[in-house]
Amino acid sequence: MTTKLTLTVEKSTIERAKAFAKHTGRSLSELVETYLDTITLDEQPIKSSKLKSIVGAVKLPDNFDEETELRNYFENKHL
Repeated sequence: MTTKLTLTVEKSTIERAKAFAKHTGRSLSELVETYLDTITLDEQPIKSSKLKSIVGAVKLPDNFDEETELRNYFENKHL
């Protein structure tokens, strides 16, 4: 069941968020809902600031290990 929510947000933030939503092919409501789900349901804190910046844009598997993936990436990159 969906419920309407009224938020007070800076106009410039709303404009940037709408542009981001359009660019990613999603609605602003979907972005907000995904973000709220992410911050209220995740059990493991996100360590990387880069990863935090895309929260909601990418759904990672439950068993995703950021440190292992980052290590693997750099090992393969520098072979």
